Amino acid sequence: MNALSIALKDLLIFVQDRGAVMQLFLLPLVFIVVASGALGAMGQGDQDTRIELAVVDLDGGRLAQDFVAALDDAGGVRVKLYEEEQASALMESNQLGRVLTVPTAFSSDVQDGRPVTLRLVNHPDAKAEQTEAVRLVVEGVARDMALELQILAALEQMSEMMADSPPEQQEAFSFDIMQAQARTQFERAAEVPLVSVLQRVPAQAADDRGSEMLNTSTLAVPGMAVLFVFLTAQATAHSIYEEKKCGSFRRLLASPISRVSLLAGKLLPNLITALVQMGVILAFGAFGLRLMGLYPASLGNDPLALLLVVLLIALCSSALGIVIVAFARTENQVGGLSSLFLWVAAIVGGSIIPLFALERFLGPLPRIVPHYWANRALEGVMLRGASLAGVTGELFMLAGFTAVFVAMGLWRFDFD
Repeated sequence: MNALSIALKDLLIFVQDRGAVMQLFLLPLVFIVVASGALGAMGQGDQDTRIELAVVDLDGGRLAQDFVAALDDAGGVRVKLYEEEQASALMESNQLGRVLTVPTAFSSDVQDGRPVTLRLVNHPDAKAEQTEAVRLVVEGVARDMALELQILAALEQMSEMMADSPPEQQEAFSFDIMQAQARTQFERAAEVPLVSVLQRVPAQAADDRGSEMLNTSTLAVPGMAVLFVFLTAQATAHSIYEEKKCGSFRRLLASPISRVSLLAGKLLPNLITALVQMGVILAFGAFGLRLMGLYPASLGNDPLALLLVVLLIALCSSALGIVIVAFARTENQVGGLSSLFLWVAAIVGGSIIPLFALERFLGPLPRIVPHYWANRALEGVMLRGASLAGVTGELFMLAGFTAVFVAMGLWRFDFD
């Protein structure tokens, strides 16, 4: 009898329990689909889904008003006018993602053909894909306005040339000549745009996790993976409790095997189950969601980092199972109290509510549960494309929680 024999026995028992298999492997996929599909569609309906663009019009002239109106009519953005001081204050408090400023003398400079620069300021926490979409809309409307004004200027110039010419020379100003003159104006507009957009992000410290909320899939997959992998800790606790209840645990103690090997044998099935479960969830997030027409989750850019994160999360969950059975004295405590703790820890740790939202009103409180560091590590690799070096701190904390759980389990575990 050794640890591998004990682990193999527990795995065979687990596989025969179809309810447990469905709970650990099918239920997470259902949760992910709901979060990625139904929740992503909530609130959209007939609402205006255009990206809000705060505009500060320092000019107020006719051309400036025409430009702002054209932005709102272009599609993709919803223009809302602000005073300059109000817009600055709202951006500093992260209530505005971006502000477009129309400079003073915009109308007169554009009318006279002098280059004008629009200023688009983006908050560091603004979503990157929305910022890029806004920039393209603003530049498109600016190009259209510049092109229209250049055409009008070219035709006006042709008209003046025709009016000042003697009747016998007006034939020299044929359509070909006017067309060539217009082309010259267009080339000048391409080289020196009449209206350009200057985009910048304020140089201030910001938590890059503010831009993590790219879509519901990117948050649902790592969050559900952490939630359900830690729920497997109950399987370890139940397995040991059932062994004690029926007396087979005492027979295992009587066999020629050390207590450490015995606990290792009870941990190993949970570790294997958690690793398989994590693999199924991540594969479904990356490929299954795409087949269902939903936005797939990314697996990051560093496979080694992802592998180590998954391994440490599974180890931490397995060690937590020993702690649960070490402190639980009844079957209800193993089931009810451990479920309560694991679900509360999942909520506080960011598996259901995004971490950047939780920390705004809970502060550092989520850091006391291992789920927080598991979510940070997994989201770091999958959402932000972090390398192994980028999640070293999170891995260190997960390893620390695992070591503490193992020590607590060995200290409090009742082998009798």
